Amino acid sequence: MLGGRLWRDGEFLKLWAGQGISEIGSQVSMLALPTVAILVLGASPFQVGLLAACETVAFPVLGLVAGVYVDRLRRRPIMIACDVGRLLALASVPIAFELNVLSMPLLYAVALIIGVGTVFFDLAYQSYLPALIGRADLIEGNTKLQVTSSVAQMAGPALGGFLIQLLGPARAVAADAASFLISVVSLVWIRRAEPSPSPASKSGRRGFFNEMWEGIQVVFGNSTIWKIAGSTSTFNLGSNLCFAVFLIFVYRVLHLSPGTVGVIFAAGAVGGLLGALTAAWIPRRIGLGPTLFVTILLGGLSLVLVPLAQYGLAIPLLFASMFFGSFVNPVYNINQVSLRQTVTPDRLQGRMNATVRTIVWGTNPIGAFIGGIIGSTYGVVPALYVGIAISLLAGFWILLGPIRLRVQPEAVA
Repeated sequence: MLGGRLWRDGEFLKLWAGQGISEIGSQVSMLALPTVAILVLGASPFQVGLLAACETVAFPVLGLVAGVYVDRLRRRPIMIACDVGRLLALASVPIAFELNVLSMPLLYAVALIIGVGTVFFDLAYQSYLPALIGRADLIEGNTKLQVTSSVAQMAGPALGGFLIQLLGPARAVAADAASFLISVVSLVWIRRAEPSPSPASKSGRRGFFNEMWEGIQVVFGNSTIWKIAGSTSTFNLGSNLCFAVFLIFVYRVLHLSPGTVGVIFAAGAVGGLLGALTAAWIPRRIGLGPTLFVTILLGGLSLVLVPLAQYGLAIPLLFASMFFGSFVNPVYNINQVSLRQTVTPDRLQGRMNATVRTIVWGTNPIGAFIGGIIGSTYGVVPALYVGIAISLLAGFWILLGPIRLRVQPEAVA
């Protein structure tokens, strides 16, 4: 999918380039923000878990609301406003550090603002893509965007680890702020007209709750969509429980440096690139449903290697965990996102994505919060094992029906 028609679509290329740079910056912050909390402010496992929860709590709180507005308003201006807000929030971290006023409450506030911006941006982004490139090119478009994300996962953590070592974790956050500025410029640069929003319900009735309810009905009225949402939310619950204590585990139990951790993230993300490149090929060989089942199951199994790193061979085991987890994630996501976009009318894209994101990301703060509590009460290793056990349950949802899918269904107008 590195070839294809979209290489000749200049408007898509603007979006692709801007988001690629922004993804690299976000990967820097993904490592730098919790590192600021752990190494600069001496945060406890509970505080680190709470920080992770703050960044994702906006989805269960605002997801459905955001979905209505994403379908009511043009999506590109929403994306621009979200990038500006996240830029300003992240810029406050290095400024506060230089002024010697950096604190955990400030980090919580930054994480909350980033989370709110991410809610609206991601819903607008996924809903904007079918209007920008058309349904026939969705697999290619999502694959190209996922390839870029995988490259960012390789370059971003390594760059983040280097910047943390060179500048300190607080100053390294400035790289993410700069990347959002580039994203804003790329979005402003797009010239293709966006279709006028038409958010009225199918019955013609308008009103906030009527429109929200129709989006909910689209998801729960389609057994394939809600079962995939159940699978993804279960995996996210377990994996976020693990990731809430992951950096504490590698810094305080394994005694690895930020630079080493960045290289592990980057090297493991090679798997993400390979996964994105094979995301269309694998379901053609084994079927769409089996692809979803195998990839979500292997994602949980890859986490098993993390706690085993305490017994030796820490770096190879963490690398293997990151590699296999990063490989299956884009294969699963490209196919399930393209499936949802294909079977949903354009006027409902925002509300469908909002409902699904509320479900699948709504478990992120719950998992992070529980991980922080278990990590503080019983230790970080027990928290890892609990998260792994939950993640391994995700495949059962696919067995309830989606496993029978062989190919992507026909597009809905």
